Amino acid sequence: MDYMFYTKQKVLNEKLKEKMENKICLELDTQNKVEVFFHGATITSWVCDGKEKIFLSSKSVFDNKKAIRGGIPIVFPNFGPWEKGPQHGFARIKRWSLKDSMRKIDDKLRVVLFLKDDEETRALWNYNFELEYEIILGVKTLETNLIVKNIGTDEFDFTALLHTYLKVDDIGKVSINDLKGLNYIDKVKNGISETESREAITIDQEFDRIYKSTNDTISINSGDEILTMTKNNLPDIVIWNPWIEKSKKMSDFDDEEYKRMICVEAGRVSTKLILKSNEKITLAQKIQV
Repeated sequence: MDYMFYTKQKVLNEKLKEKMENKICLELDTQNKVEVFFHGATITSWVCDGKEKIFLSSKSVFDNKKAIRGGIPIVFPNFGPWEKGPQHGFARIKRWSLKDSMRKIDDKLRVVLFLKDDEETRALWNYNFELEYEIILGVKTLETNLIVKNIGTDEFDFTALLHTYLKVDDIGKVSINDLKGLNYIDKVKNGISETESREAITIDQEFDRIYKSTNDTISINSGDEILTMTKNNLPDIVIWNPWIEKSKKMSDFDDEEYKRMICVEAGRVSTKLILKSNEKITLAQKIQV
């Protein structure tokens, strides 16, 4: 065997093995598929009818340490800055494990990942928990269900969120609907509380708001299609775009990428949820094209 060919083949095999060890791909067909990394259980790609729906920064770091910039990171057990540990908690930077292998159910593909407390998490947040993350790929749909279980003897409280980055062609053509009349916290304006007066929310500057007590269904006009987000036990919606100046300050985000993304994040963040011993709750989201 030619040595050069053998060496190249060995490198390719090692890269393939590394990819298989680091992520799972669900593929209904070549036009409809999902990619999820074990690091953070982060969905990094959702191709629907041949078109990518999820934004992933070209400068994302894949070192199994830093949170992936883009996709759908999981925020748990804390949203925002956290005095006990990393911002947005530890779920998005921990390695998850496979609980239920990929299988087909009717015309959908399903896989389940899980994360349990360990020495590292208990050093920050001393509770016994288990998270299950059910990902279901359908025709024109992506379902993400986060099941939070208290498997310890002490009750705990937490906040959680699915930090969905959506890919768009032009942020100037994007609008988010079904939030008129709702109270929101404007983090750009030092957390003041205001009421949304617009039927359709558009983005033309740095935007970081928490909308409270939202409807279970909202719609996002990406400029060329309507996405519908349906959720359960996730009463809040966070809308975020870093715009020009903040984009320049993020090392894992290109200066111009704010033009091609919008975060519409279903969560339970304005108030904490309490789980008693042996209780569980399912935080569910479904995006449909």
